Amino acid sequence: MGAEGGGGGTITADVVTLMEKVKFYTSLCLGTTAIISVFAFLFLVPFVVDPAIKAIMADYDPNPVTCIAVSHTYAEGLRNCSWSSCREGCTTAALRCHQILVNYTRVPFSEWGNRSTENVAWDVGDTKFYVNSEGCGYPPRVNCSEFAKEYGYKNLMKPFPCYYSRTYPEKVVERYSWKENLKHLILSFIVPNILFGVSIGVLSYWYCPSCNRVCNKRTYVDKYPTKEE
Repeated sequence: MGAEGGGGGTITADVVTLMEKVKFYTSLCLGTTAIISVFAFLFLVPFVVDPAIKAIMADYDPNPVTCIAVSHTYAEGLRNCSWSSCREGCTTAALRCHQILVNYTRVPFSEWGNRSTENVAWDVGDTKFYVNSEGCGYPPRVNCSEFAKEYGYKNLMKPFPCYYSRTYPEKVVERYSWKENLKHLILSFIVPNILFGVSIGVLSYWYCPSCNRVCNKRTYVDKYPTKEE
């Protein structure tokens, strides 16, 4: 009988030790997740959140209108690249740049058909054209050489779809999607914050004595009604 009791005690001790190890490694993972979530959110603010908010404030027309590129300049050097239609990388100054100017009319591109670009009353002329709302991005999504070939050089004066800002009519971009913009903004807020909140919540429950007291007090109150009840 004594041997059996001793064996049972050993099994119980092994289970407790295993649970402690599981708790330790789980806590380590949760702590790492919380830290990564903070840095991920800080990283997303300038690269996703801020551009998405600016795009919302710019209020781009969701339906593409008709544009033609009227000028394309390729320049090199900081002095000559005061602005750029496309930059590969959003954190460094452009040493080489493509500067494309366009005219646009608010006639939807889907209704343009085979119209001639001559004698058209353009709503805005000689305005800067950007690859997106920030004018920059990273490969493979943004390729400035391909962007310049598609709209500059030999393709000047050819109609193409573009998006203009209803808040800043002089700003025109190649690509814009309200749904994609909103999706990226929501995910950038929700995912890191949920991971951080869940991780900190579990760790607080395990290691914060005051949290345990509050939880135990609530359990006691729920289990045993007061005299008034």
